[in-house]
Amino acid sequence: MTEPDRDTPPEHPRATPEGTAPPAAPAGEPAAPSPLERLQRRYLEAQLRGDRREALRLIDEEGIARGHSVPTLHLHVITPAQQEIGRLWQQNVIHVAQEHAATAISQLVVSHLYRFLPVRPPVGRRLLVACAPGERHEMGARIASDLLEAAGFAVHYLGADVPVRDLVAHAVATRPDLVVLSAATGLCTSGLVEAVRALHAALGDQLPVIVGGAAFTEADTAPPCQLPDGVLQHGIDAPGLVALVCDRLGIPRPPAPDPVVQAAA
Repeated sequence: MTEPDRDTPPEHPRATPEGTAPPAAPAGEPAAPSPLERLQRRYLEAQLRGDRREALRLIDEEGIARGHSVPTLHLHVITPAQQEIGRLWQQNVIHVAQEHAATAISQLVVSHLYRFLPVRPPVGRRLLVACAPGERHEMGARIASDLLEAAGFAVHYLGADVPVRDLVAHAVATRPDLVVLSAATGLCTSGLVEAVRALHAALGDQLPVIVGGAAFTEADTAPPCQLPDGVLQHGIDAPGLVALVCDRLGIPRPPAPDPVVQAAA
């Protein structure tokens, strides 16, 4: 197993600013990285070093202080950095302890950003968001929960690997208008199907349920779930999920996230 180079981490997927295409570079010259791309690189470096303070400083000083919105930082810094951490772990470039340390940093950062979320007035609808039974990867569901709350929904977020019995008990107690179940991998397929069926048995098959996450990103790799009719599957990003929930419940969509601020680094 090789240790990651702390000074020059491996190349990782780069985000494209919201609604724009990256500018074309002159022939033979690589495109200059945008401020967000540079921030993402430095954030990833801090994760690989296990440097929590530096990760927070970058998000505060190079992110919030330079005009980047919380959704922008979620989607163009934290999420792609986490995807790269997962890729490095899958390729045995980093070990499990490093992956856990890096993920713990992003959990800390997402919690820190929560207080900066711009929240629109309540829309009068309650949502239940949870990871499917057996699913321990919760970062995507957590970010989605924050953006749904920012859109005016009252969100009950239950976190990772929620047992079916407890998921149903909470749903019965809170009576959500819609349930979102997250699956980052195909390993939780049986638990996901069981959870949906149990929710419908307890609350009726008219309860809207959306299942999705990284496991559903590509149609040809989505887990072969035999879900009841009417259950929506999605492999879209968090803003796309917000739009889907709004459409399903007949709520006007919130304004699009602020455009990426291309401030000088």
